[in-house]
Parts: sequence; C-alpha cells; structure tokens
Amino acid sequence: MSPDLVTKVADVLDEATRTGIPCAPVRALLPEGDIETAYAVQRLHVERGVAAGRRPVGRKIGLTSPAVQRQLGVGQPDFGALFADMAVAEGEPVAAGRLLQPKVEAEVALVLAADLPHRDPTVADLLRATAFALPALEIVDSRIAGWDITIVDTVADNASSGLFVLGGTPVPLDRVDLRGVRMTLDKNGETVSQGTGADCLGSPLTAARWLAATLAGLGDPLRAGDIVLTGALGPMAVAAAGDEFTAHIEGLGTVGVTFATEGTEGAA
Repeated sequence: MSPDLVTKVADVLDEATRTGIPCAPVRALLPEGDIETAYAVQRLHVERGVAAGRRPVGRKIGLTSPAVQRQLGVGQPDFGALFADMAVAEGEPVAAGRLLQPKVEAEVALVLAADLPHRDPTVADLLRATAFALPALEIVDSRIAGWDITIVDTVADNASSGLFVLGGTPVPLDRVDLRGVRMTLDKNGETVSQGTGADCLGSPLTAARWLAATLAGLGDPLRAGDIVLTGALGPMAVAAAGDEFTAHIEGLGTVGVTFATEGTEGAA
C-alpha cells in the first residue's frame, strides 16, 4: 500500500471532521475493495489521535447484522477504536453540531479484567477475561456525505464511530444470558428499534471473540480495562437536536442520551 495514499485519505476524513462538512466517499481514492489499506487509514487516525493526547479506551465492532453485511457486500464484521473523549456520561447532552450525521443504536458493552492475547480465544477465555457487561448506546457517525458507504469507506472512517454512552450498573456475565437478551430502543417515547442478543452475530460473545482473535492476529490484542462495544442489537435510528433516546436491555438495565438544541448549556 502507498503511505502517501493512506495519508491523503486520512487527511480528507480529518478535514470533514474539522469543518463539519461531510466528504465524498473515500472509496474513490482507494483500490476497489481494498480493506487492508482502509485499515491502514484507520491506524493513522488512531496514531494521530494519540499524538494529539487522546486516550484509547477500547474497540467497537461494526457490521454485526447479516442484513447490513449483505447491503455492503461483505461477509464479516469490522472494528474501530474508542477514545476516552468519545464517552458521554448519562445525563450530559450531546452538544448540537458535535457530530455530522448521528444515528443511535443499542448494544451490549463488555469491560475486560484481563488481556486476551491468543489468536484462537475460546468463549471460556472471553468469559474469564470479562469483568462485567453494561447496556450501551453507540452514537455512530459518518464523515461520508449521506452515509453513502461501502466496507472500505466505513473501515477507513474508524468504523463510522462517533460517541458512546455506558449504563452505570455493571452486571457479571454469570447473571445474564447475552444471547437471549431482548432490547428496546425508544426515541422521544416511541419505540424505534427492537432486537435480541442473537441478532448480533448470533451473540455479543461471538462478536467479541471474533474481535479478540482478529486483534491478536494483528499483534494488537485486547487488554485489561478495554471497553468493547459488541455491535448493534437492532436497527439504528437517526438522531437530531432535541431528540431523547432510551434503551432497555433485558438483564442489563437502561441507558439513555439526549441531543441538545442550539444554545443548550452544559452539553457534553
């Protein structure tokens, strides 16, 4: 892959973030279907973030829905990086204009207590390494205009990451069946998304095991303390200023977020 090309694509995405103006699909700049180079763009994004003082805190898994995989013509999920400044505390509204094209999806988050260095982790390894689970909202975003994306676009764009919100009550894994949990996501009091743990690659644990194996194979394994957003349990919902979202995940509890209107004080 060309380092100059990787830098060029990263610069285009960074400019969209800086200006708040979405860019054209970056797949036009990359060889067709070149996921490897797209991940190189993502790595450069992470390196630039760390150099600027941002603190990595984990990973997110995307494309866990078979329907979305079919839409993008892929047969595998993808991943992106989470930074501490992407976390929004419950009760703190998301500032108007902070994101370009936000959408909200409900997920199971895992927080690790031990490293997962093996290329072939078992479910038992994952269970032992996980400290607890939390209900989570991922606020996805795209620097690509109109969400006109393929797998190459979203990977380069840090898996269309935006922000995330974690519930505040940790639940040990022996107290919840993650495959069987039911999720309901409400927007302004109306249900807009429903799903189950099985809708996330068959189980959030299956998704997390895929991530652990993939990252170990790349020499950058999941570490103790990492947050893992395991993927959407149901369809995403478009968010706009003034919207309020609440997700309930059976066995894990409730998590919510609001989007501030212009001039709202105390925005995150």
